[in-house]
Amino acid sequence: MAGFFASGQAIDLVLCVMALEAGVLTWLYRRRGIGVAPRVLWPMLIAGAALLLALRAALTGAGWVSLAGLLLAALAAHLFDLAGRWRARDPGTVAGSRP
Repeated sequence: MAGFFASGQAIDLVLCVMALEAGVLTWLYRRRGIGVAPRVLWPMLIAGAALLLALRAALTGAGWVSLAGLLLAALAAHLFDLAGRWRARDPGTVAGSRP
């Protein structure tokens, strides 16, 4: 079992489940009009996937440049997601306050 995690295969499994989740949620939104809009969903999933890939890179001994690049990609996706959420707030409320 330790080899399953050390080799990064556990991360691969989680990434496959995330990809399936993204596909199903996008399909549900486009076909049935239910769930989370892809413009809200995808930045969040991309940030998570980039963090998982960074973890995989660290577990498998990848170089620091790869790790730094993946962490930077996660940060960019997170900031994009945060900016979208910030713009969606009611202009009459203060960030972090309850509506």
